[in-house]
Amino acid sequence: MAKTSAARKQQSEIRNQKSAISAKKRSPLELDRLIHERLRLGIVSALAVNDRLTFNDLKHQLRTTDGNLSVHARKLEDAQYIAVEKSFEGRLPHTEYRLTPAGRRALEKYLAHMEAIIKAARN
Repeated sequence: MAKTSAARKQQSEIRNQKSAISAKKRSPLELDRLIHERLRLGIVSALAVNDRLTFNDLKHQLRTTDGNLSVHARKLEDAQYIAVEKSFEGRLPHTEYRLTPAGRRALEKYLAHMEAIIKAARN
């Protein structure tokens, strides 16, 4: 049975709340596991240097499949690290992604943490 728009919206809100709660529980010494995954780090990094990227642009840059990109982008969207705009050009779907301010802060924090780990390992 197909889900109604209201049911999908409610599920999305629940996922957003869970992501926010898990982010608050994270200790300052823990890596952001959401960004640490290779493909999600690639998505966030690509969006950090581009104002917007289409689904196909990201797919080609990251050399991944439609399904893999969709799953990982959804996780970042649920955490409010990226924003997604969907539209149609004629009959073809057009999806664009951009990094949110929360996503940029998360990436900067992640990079600072990684730099500290590298510095500690070299000393």
